[in-house]
Amino acid sequence: MSQQQKVLWKPTKTFIKNSNLKQFEKWLQKEKGLTFDNYDALWQWSIDELANFWACIAEYFGVLFHTPYQQVLDTRSMPDANWFEGATLNYAENIFRQKTTERPALIFQNELEKRTISWAELSLQVKAIQQFLQKEGIGKGDCVAGYLPNIPEAIACFLAVNTLGAVWTCCSPDFGEPTVIERFSQIQPKLLIAVDGYQYNGKQFNRFEAITTIRQAISSIEQTLFIPYLDKTARLDNSVALAQVVVDVVEAQPIEFTPVPFSHPIWVLYSSGTTGKPKAITHSHGGCLVEQYKYLAFHNDVKEGEHYFWFSTTGWMMWNFLQSTMLLGAVPVLFDGSPAYPNMMTLWKMVEELPIHHFGVSAPFLTTCMKQDLPIQEQLDLSALRSIGSTGAPLPAEVFEWIYKKVKKDVWLCSMSGGTDVCTAFVGGNPYLPVYKGYIQSRSLGVALFGYTEAGDRVTNDLGEMIIEQPMPSMPIYFWNDLNKERYQSSYFQEYPGKWRHGDWINIHSNGSLIIQGRSDATLNRNGIRIGTAEIYGVLDKITAIKDSLILNLEQADGEDIMPLFLVLNDGYTFTETLVKTIKKELRTKCSPRHVPNKFLTVKDIPYTLSGKKMEVPVKKLLMGRTLPENINRDAIRNPEAMGYFVEFVEGGVFEKI
Repeated sequence: MSQQQKVLWKPTKTFIKNSNLKQFEKWLQKEKGLTFDNYDALWQWSIDELANFWACIAEYFGVLFHTPYQQVLDTRSMPDANWFEGATLNYAENIFRQKTTERPALIFQNELEKRTISWAELSLQVKAIQQFLQKEGIGKGDCVAGYLPNIPEAIACFLAVNTLGAVWTCCSPDFGEPTVIERFSQIQPKLLIAVDGYQYNGKQFNRFEAITTIRQAISSIEQTLFIPYLDKTARLDNSVALAQVVVDVVEAQPIEFTPVPFSHPIWVLYSSGTTGKPKAITHSHGGCLVEQYKYLAFHNDVKEGEHYFWFSTTGWMMWNFLQSTMLLGAVPVLFDGSPAYPNMMTLWKMVEELPIHHFGVSAPFLTTCMKQDLPIQEQLDLSALRSIGSTGAPLPAEVFEWIYKKVKKDVWLCSMSGGTDVCTAFVGGNPYLPVYKGYIQSRSLGVALFGYTEAGDRVTNDLGEMIIEQPMPSMPIYFWNDLNKERYQSSYFQEYPGKWRHGDWINIHSNGSLIIQGRSDATLNRNGIRIGTAEIYGVLDKITAIKDSLILNLEQADGEDIMPLFLVLNDGYTFTETLVKTIKKELRTKCSPRHVPNKFLTVKDIPYTLSGKKMEVPVKKLLMGRTLPENINRDAIRNPEAMGYFVEFVEGGVFEKI
């Protein structure tokens, strides 16, 4: 183990003994005669015996197949691998196996109300929506689009669509019309499900005009299911209200579950679309089913009856991930609104009150909580909280330590990283291993992930490209309307043929722990030395004056480079030479002299994608090319005005030497 690794948490013997992963190991020993000395050996088996591993997952969780599979995997070639050929199943049917009167199906809270949804209520809604969809001619393979916030009705709609073998896609109502149209028009939905508006940070936002624009722009939409959310009396022209659909339900008719092939499309998710057309990433019923069973059970230790929360909108893959906890009999906790309204303690209070057993948020949220020094431990009883999940960006090492000092000393911190591309995490929590300060615990079972040099060699204890060497069931089956998988191939397999390049820098230590150090396409390459941007952000996050930052490296024609640091300062602080000296000193001593920028500039804001990623690459292209790339989509930027600050830098001549 590296001397720099500080242990913050260790699982107790009881924790390990009671973990879902240990129960799986016992099952493997009893049923398959397999034993493993440690997690590394178990992980190695899971990638060496790939087909056998996934067959065990399906068997262990009792996946409900209508027809059995003929073979688990036909080839390890990517992206041509076919999983569980011959099998038919239905994702929603596996969820409804957990229907019970002993606990609610869902728990919901927004800025105005709290409510629980029973399985009986959810079942009635799903049944009603299914019957409505059938009347509208929606069936296997048809596309249904949602323009919905994270509300119980959104999950009911998805489940109803899924029962019929139709394909689901969704955008959050805070997405602007052009962004929604650009996404939905690719898959040509037959039916739209929409709300009248949403509330955020105490303000209400009407979406009637947006719905009209979307329906006019997408000619394939034949009908609209309307859900009045802000105003229960609201009406929408040329639509059917959800309340009427529920009134019309034939209660005696059971929910039907249409069996579909394992590789049948379940939903379409989208890449950010900030530069170029968003990729319409299409996943499969069976692939998401077995992957989410595996990850949530073994790497998050989710158990029956537990309350599972992740702060997400419907436009992020974590929404799909959140509802999949129902497969294990857990209760998803949905939240719609601002996590900072009326203050940053809102979500933490939910943890105490409900209570929440697994609490998931973004790394920036936790960083903000640390900077505000929230009195969480002093004011709240978090005794029921078992794990804290973090994703969306690398979690700074200082936030790891803050959680154990100021939130809960015995909580299991599950930093994870994956993406929309696979609707899961490649790396994340491990109930067998310690949590080291700043490190993700391990690679996930069944994920043949390694760090690679540019020459294509594996590398350990050093920075490398994150490469997946073998297929996973939840990899996309295709991109919608991607002829011959040309865009799919170029997105993941161009640089390392036959191997998935995810686009992250990763440092895998010899003990299996690892660090994600930023996007590889935003890497700072200073004089041949590659630096992950997360290394620099981790240091800057500790400096009180700094609210946010963006670091770039701009290569010059003469072989030199310029590394500008853009700073957003907290209220009450000004840009001074003293601050610059502090930044230089911290980066030099905690990283290296190569980490020290040679330009320091202040901006009012840093541009982010709708999914919360810093837009390092588009800003770099702007500064390198002097003009904003023509294909950049401002509607796919969470705060488009922030990009304007960088345009001003170029037009104002600040970078005239670049």
